Amino acid sequence: MVFLALLGSAGCPRTEPLSRSSQDPLFHGADRYDFAIILAAGTMECFWQFAHQNGNFFFNYEVQRATGIGNNRHILVTASDPSGFQLGASQHVRGQINFLTKEKGFYQLCLDNQQTHFGFMQVYLNFGVYYEAFDTDKQPEERKELNDTLEAIGVSTQKLQLHIFHMWRFYNFARMRKASDSFLLESNYNYVNWWSMAQSCAIVLSGVLQLYFLKRLFNVQ
Repeated sequence: MVFLALLGSAGCPRTEPLSRSSQDPLFHGADRYDFAIILAAGTMECFWQFAHQNGNFFFNYEVQRATGIGNNRHILVTASDPSGFQLGASQHVRGQINFLTKEKGFYQLCLDNQQTHFGFMQVYLNFGVYYEAFDTDKQPEERKELNDTLEAIGVSTQKLQLHIFHMWRFYNFARMRKASDSFLLESNYNYVNWWSMAQSCAIVLSGVLQLYFLKRLFNVQ
């Protein structure tokens, strides 16, 4: 699922899981997401991702653009388990947090932009969970009934799906870098244009002033 979520300072949707009774089934959602959000100055946004035990959790992010004084693109990112214990933290322009899920539940991912007070950040996120175990839920009796060829084909298919998934991750990472480079080129292009225009105006004004003062030197009453 690929989408661009533009979250303003007002009217932001709540991203935490809904509190429901133990009898109602939890909404697990998808296993992986990739999207971009707008993080306002001085705010923090959190997301929750459901994961089973013994899963491989990945969380990649990159600040694609930033506004404000200094254009500081560093952001604080943290990941916590369902018990609230912090599993990893990163405070860079881009980074990743990977860990094994030791318990079943919702894992919390937070982005903190409280160090910036005069601008917003656009952050691209790519997170989710995948499982490398093959045929772990089948009973020994069921395994005996399966044909060896069909079982081998099934295992090979699951391995192929896992390889395709990793290719999808690398593709998203490349797309994330491409978008950041595009914003950087656009920013440099605008900077060069405005700076060139300012220099051109300064040169023209300097020439006009020089002509004016030279004319006054040779002015005869």
